[in-house]
Amino acid sequence: MYVLDATPLIYLGKAQQVDLLDGVPRRCVIPEPIYDEVVVAGREAGYPDARRVERVVETWTLSTVSVDETPVYERLCEHQRLSDADAAVLAVAAAADATAVMDEQYGRDAASAEGIATRGTAYLVLSVQKCGVIDDREARETIDTMIDAGWYCAPDLYAKVCQKIEELADESG
Repeated sequence: MYVLDATPLIYLGKAQQVDLLDGVPRRCVIPEPIYDEVVVAGREAGYPDARRVERVVETWTLSTVSVDETPVYERLCEHQRLSDADAAVLAVAAAADATAVMDEQYGRDAASAEGIATRGTAYLVLSVQKCGVIDDREARETIDTMIDAGWYCAPDLYAKVCQKIEELADESG
């Protein structure tokens, strides 16, 4: 199972590719605080990507989960640089022995300290390409559109992602 942070939802939404989550080979969930941040607050602010994410939740492609007040959650909430929503993602992932999908380095560092596996937004795009849901052109366009919309991808990571897109295309071609 993947527990998604706000960043993958927002930028897949901005790229109009949030429906790709339907092709991810594992179940995807979002903690209620992430839903509130991305959908509720996003709709109030007038962000079109908020409605796109909401539709994916309504179709059961993506489900919301509650956050239990566990010792891990309480410990994570003490991190000043970790939002309550990020703490919720990590706590849900820890409780379910799942993988947290987040891009922010501090959150990934906190996950590592807690023994929680992490992946990033690009990983989701690559996984649906590997499953044949999208081809290499669509994968590259999705990554580029997310970057154009403000998603941060370090140049060295971008090069690695593009290389992996090509490798997956060669494997399937």
